[in-house]
Amino acid sequence: MKKLGQHFLIDRRVLSRIGDYASLGRSDAVLEVGPGTGNLTRVLSERAGSVYAIEVDPALASSLEGRFENVSIIRGDALRVPLPEYNKIVSNLPYQISSKITFRLLARPFDLAVLMYQREFAERMVAPPGTRERGRLSLNVAFWAEAEVLETVPRGAFSPRPQVESAIVRLRPRKTPAPVDWAGFEALTRGLFSMRRKKIKRALAAMKVPPDALSRIDPAVLERRPEELSLEEVVDMAEAISGR
Repeated sequence: MKKLGQHFLIDRRVLSRIGDYASLGRSDAVLEVGPGTGNLTRVLSERAGSVYAIEVDPALASSLEGRFENVSIIRGDALRVPLPEYNKIVSNLPYQISSKITFRLLARPFDLAVLMYQREFAERMVAPPGTRERGRLSLNVAFWAEAEVLETVPRGAFSPRPQVESAIVRLRPRKTPAPVDWAGFEALTRGLFSMRRKKIKRALAAMKVPPDALSRIDPAVLERRPEELSLEEVVDMAEAISGR
């Protein structure tokens, strides 16, 4: 499974705590990405009403089918298969698809997500303005949801043992959607952080943002650098550029 970037969670205490963090009940329909050997799947099955588990490896998918009465196994790539209806997401994600699968999931309605990531990735997800870790990832996640790191998980909790520590992250959708479209916001953060050492005014000029749009942006913001910006400031900037 190394080629798929999967490290199976085997620590029963961590598995149980993940279930606790998700506050599962029989009214919940849960999506699990990368169930692997089914250790977390079992916890989800015992606590939730239904579970949809997406597994790309045919042998693992076959080993899981029929093991749990309320679990449906979906064979295929979680980045491409049609997603079922669910209200919670609980997964030990394959690390090499962390970013792509996270944003696929964030763009759909859900109530709560509890997800395992590499620790470094998790820290970048929640990095506040003005820190070295602040980047596109933290701003793009914040566009969709509030994120918090719940705990760090040691390497010994997995098999095979990964080279890095992991972390459990809880995501709650924003109560009020951002007043700009995702495509424009994402294009703005991509452009800004491709020039992260430049001040905002120089980066926007290099991105061919017209002068009339620049005039609608707070002058103090234009003098800062991308990693210093809050979500609200980037949203305001995106609104100014779009002419709203």
